[in-house]
Amino acid sequence: MNIINARLRGKTGLYHIELNGPKIAAIVAQTQVMQATHATDLDAGQNLVTAPFVEPHIHLDAALTAGEPNWNLSGTLFEGIERWAERKALVTHEDTKVRARKTIDMLVDNGIQHVRTHVDITDPTLAALKSMLEVREETRHLIDLQIVAFPQEGIESFKDGRALMTEAVAMGADVVGGIPHFENTREQGESSVKFLMDLAERTGCLVDVHCDETDDPQSRFLEVLAEETRVRGMGERVTASHTVAMGSYDNAYCYKLFRLLKRSRINFISCPTESIHLQGRFDGYPKRRGLTRVAEIDRAGMNICFGQDSIVDPWYPLGNGNILRILEAGLHICHMLGYDDLKRSLDLITDNSARTLHLGERYGLEVGRPANLLILSAPDDYEMIRSQGQVLMSIRNGKVLMQRSPARVERFVG
Repeated sequence: MNIINARLRGKTGLYHIELNGPKIAAIVAQTQVMQATHATDLDAGQNLVTAPFVEPHIHLDAALTAGEPNWNLSGTLFEGIERWAERKALVTHEDTKVRARKTIDMLVDNGIQHVRTHVDITDPTLAALKSMLEVREETRHLIDLQIVAFPQEGIESFKDGRALMTEAVAMGADVVGGIPHFENTREQGESSVKFLMDLAERTGCLVDVHCDETDDPQSRFLEVLAEETRVRGMGERVTASHTVAMGSYDNAYCYKLFRLLKRSRINFISCPTESIHLQGRFDGYPKRRGLTRVAEIDRAGMNICFGQDSIVDPWYPLGNGNILRILEAGLHICHMLGYDDLKRSLDLITDNSARTLHLGERYGLEVGRPANLLILSAPDDYEMIRSQGQVLMSIRNGKVLMQRSPARVERFVG
């Protein structure tokens, strides 16, 4: 299979990409527009061809449960946790699998081939984790799925939390999670970070911690996570998700914090639509946006990416799997509509996310790497955002996984 008349990010001119089975065999510059010569040739139409989109932060076990049995009427993170506790009592093995598969289908239809899902393990039966381990195997032809052992109700604050985390990793979770700001005390938050880092270091797992997901400027567990990361030399394996309290920190503290963050080499994930919805709920006016310092982290040379977080669940009642929607909203919310940001905006849902998931040579448009790629509806990053572009085709292991026909508009007057 060949893809002809492709534009590549960061390069000028047109290219054709040769696929040999599940691998990229060659990427060759064209001197002019080419015509298809084989029935299997795919014409990119002088639009972008990229590596697949990546979903670095989602909760598949909670997806499609909004309003069951009750809606989150306050819109707060904390009521969301209460509503999820009610829904969790109704969860069955098949229920979790069916909802996860439906959500994965949404992601696949929007060009996502790599997913990191957090799975609540604060359940003595670990029912959701058992379901998701099966889903991971059953959907390998669609996505690469990383599973985070996520202690929604805390490690230290939940009965047998440490044992459940350890068991979850032994069962096959890929990533160790945490939620230090939700522990009952500051001391428990700190000890939970040290425990989860010990567990990850001992088992070789990656780390992804829900960190400081609150408007409270005194929530400062990021510094604890970053220092544990620095002293252990684990930076490329560790991610801090949300860190929205950073939006409430004063600049003097952030100046010092950024020095530590850069030395730690930690990764960051922001979920802009979720955070703009959940945070600022305790403010009158002025009302905070409730996001971490996305632009500042990016411009300081640290790695940050965007995730969807929720799709129709107790924390966020909307969502359809389209991460381009998150990207556009995030660029607006984070004051990143300058041309320098727009022209490389797809980094936030591709290369940066792949680095966060530690995908290495399993990702990217390079010869010898997996033949996983997308054909988009625009010629560059800027036009994808401006035109609210779409994924026209998703190719996985050298085979077409999904194809979209753009909407057709007919005008009858003028």
